[in-house]
Amino acid sequence: MPELPEVEVVRRGLAKWAAGRTVAAAAVLHPRAVRRHPAGADDFTHRLAGATLAAPHRRGKYLWLPIGADTAMVAHLGMSGQFLIRPQDAPAEKHLRVRFVFDDTEGTDLRFVDQRTFGGLSLHDAVPGDPDRLPQPLAHIARDPIDPAFDDDAFHAALRRKRTTIKRALLDQTLISGVGNIYADEALWRTRLHYDRPTTALTRPRTAELLTHIREVMGDALAAGGTSFDSMYVNVNGESGYFDRSLDAYGREDEPCRRCGTPIRRRAWMNRSSYFCPRCQPVPRA
Repeated sequence: MPELPEVEVVRRGLAKWAAGRTVAAAAVLHPRAVRRHPAGADDFTHRLAGATLAAPHRRGKYLWLPIGADTAMVAHLGMSGQFLIRPQDAPAEKHLRVRFVFDDTEGTDLRFVDQRTFGGLSLHDAVPGDPDRLPQPLAHIARDPIDPAFDDDAFHAALRRKRTTIKRALLDQTLISGVGNIYADEALWRTRLHYDRPTTALTRPRTAELLTHIREVMGDALAAGGTSFDSMYVNVNGESGYFDRSLDAYGREDEPCRRCGTPIRRRAWMNRSSYFCPRCQPVPRA
């Protein structure tokens, strides 16, 4: 599943290539792509015709492009969703789901391609009075750690109240958004915390250290264009990131820890895998 850096790379691409352009026509080529739009495909395309796409926003793994004072197009990439900028005369991609044709002379259109059709697009009203015009379905999503408005102290207090384990907390989108399995493992390795460490045991300095490493990991991944374990993780120009070459824990089972040389271990965890160094990140005592 794409995580914050991959989605932020897409947002930046949309800001450069799509923001400020007016949609001449939209075409839905697969109904599942707009299944989250309650009024259906015809309403979706009708409301987008003539709409100008404003600068895109992101919260966690969700994107939205305002198309008016109180409405936005929400995009969830799912496991394989891609926004691609293509020449208007380029052949349709095999898994093209939605196409946006613009009314300008730039010669490119915007395409939503999704092989597995777990992602989708939909139109929603904004939360009344929200300065970012946050769409109502995203109101429960917490701010992410690279958001300037993220409150470190409030996050620490919420961790202490939650009474769970640290990796579960990092993947709880109501506490902190945008951190998925890959970057959670990377940040925990950098902080020398085991994924099953109770949140109630975290001191304020340890929480601050963890947040610092989360932001560092996110920044490093953004600089590299995200990870590319899957060829479907691409930017709007179809280019994959390369941060996976720099990962310290995730995907490195039996390889030596870059810090101490102990082989990295993998454990099954919540239908996923957790990677950690058993020496640097010891299992917490019962």
